Amino acid sequence: MGSTEEKPAAGTPEHAAGGGTMAVVVGPSGAGKDTLMAFAAAHFRDEPRLRFVRRFITRPADAGGEDHEGVSSEDFAAMEQAGGFAVSWMAHGLHYGIPRRTQAELAAGMVLVANGSRSALPHFQEAYKNLLVINITARPEILAERLVVRGRETREDILARLERAQLSVVGDYSVVTIDNSDDIARAGSKLVDILSKALHKA
Repeated sequence: MGSTEEKPAAGTPEHAAGGGTMAVVVGPSGAGKDTLMAFAAAHFRDEPRLRFVRRFITRPADAGGEDHEGVSSEDFAAMEQAGGFAVSWMAHGLHYGIPRRTQAELAAGMVLVANGSRSALPHFQEAYKNLLVINITARPEILAERLVVRGRETREDILARLERAQLSVVGDYSVVTIDNSDDIARAGSKLVDILSKALHKA
């Protein structure tokens, strides 16, 4: 979750895609979104109807963390201006973009999984007709323990911030929440089950 306010970028597409399902994964820092997505990606690696979207991010591709397309700020702005993104937003000083081709993939009936942001959900909802929000969370004390390891704040400061934070998803969305406080395999299996049901519907 971080102290920097997330701001969705302007210029979100006006037309929504239909057919498949866009599953956008959100949640606070420390919830384990990337871990659970990697768990599910391994499970569905031989499923051609489901794809995990690689985001465009204004940081080097080898910077660690999620597998993404690293681009410069200038190239990102040019792509955005040319309509290359279905959704784009800014968070923590970085720009994030979901490729526009995802709209055609959803129209063809695919299930796509993207790492998103709660602040950008209105734009996801506008861009994709069939949107499923998967909210990954954990108990505040668990989030605090995981964030302490990063060494950016004290445990007391983190707990105080989490107490003020909103860990749920607010808005008129189809939302499924997964508690990733304890066993990763259990939470990962829940994510697999959710995506399997989306595939069945598709």
